[in-house]
Amino acid sequence: MSFEYLIDPEKGPQWQGVLPGKPVPYVLRRGEGEHAMLFGDLFTVLLSGDETQNQFGIIVSDSPAGDVIPTHSHNETHETFFVLDGKVRLFFEDAEGGKQSQLLTPGDFGYVPAGFAHAYQIVEDARMMGTLSGGFERFFQHMGQPTDHPTKEQPPFIPDFPRMQAAAQQHNMQFLRDVEWPEHA
Repeated sequence: MSFEYLIDPEKGPQWQGVLPGKPVPYVLRRGEGEHAMLFGDLFTVLLSGDETQNQFGIIVSDSPAGDVIPTHSHNETHETFFVLDGKVRLFFEDAEGGKQSQLLTPGDFGYVPAGFAHAYQIVEDARMMGTLSGGFERFFQHMGQPTDHPTKEQPPFIPDFPRMQAAAQQHNMQFLRDVEWPEHA
């Protein structure tokens, strides 16, 4: 599967070039960044692997309350969850293989290293910031739909299964079926 909007800038969003694409200082103002809708969530890339020599990327997500994000794991990606607003339930496998469920509220932080199964649920409309291993921040653009609108108040984008599968494969992650999580910690 190809992602034409990443190959041909003429077919892509107008935010192309907002990030410098190399390690140089820059500033983004409120609402700036590279935006993509995925389901009802708006994901904004603030910093990509291109600016950090592929060490890490930073995203912000604006998400409505809803269903559990499916259980998955990343072979090489470390992921953080810093809740700015709202409530998020983080489900994760701990170091002993146990299953944990923790409710995160504004100011709370969660970390899931590469290789650990995890999922999350937006319990109350939430805004989160995440730091990810470099390159994975592009997953949300590959699986989602680029947009120039810096708000989640727009039609949701529901990817088809081949698109989801291609994005997961490109970013070395697996969706895991039949994982049961505890409801409360």
